[in-house]
Amino acid sequence: MVPAHANPQTHAPHPPALDQIFHALGDPTRRALVERLSEGPTTVSHLAQPLSITLAAVMQHLQVLEQSGLVSTEKKGRVRTCRMNPTGFAALEQWIADRRSLWEKRFDRLGALLLEEDADE
Repeated sequence: MVPAHANPQTHAPHPPALDQIFHALGDPTRRALVERLSEGPTTVSHLAQPLSITLAAVMQHLQVLEQSGLVSTEKKGRVRTCRMNPTGFAALEQWIADRRSLWEKRFDRLGALLLEEDADE
């Protein structure tokens, strides 16, 4: 049996960072925070304003995003500023690129087989 965190093609485990990234992005509130941060750095209180959750809950979501490497925070005095960490998306981008490449190759083979079948008819 293949472990749930394994790549079914190679049965090799995904990097733990990838699992953390998918976990972090699996929550709609965290995705909303990432969307807001994609506009530029901002404070935690500004991030929390449109959300109907407590500041403490926003901090918990940010902690998950920070642990996954997608977001970084910095505290100066009493103000905590959050920003996107583009390098944190590198593992996710690579995983997606690998899947895309795999499926493009499969579709190319399927296309070739269909052309071959049409030529035989």
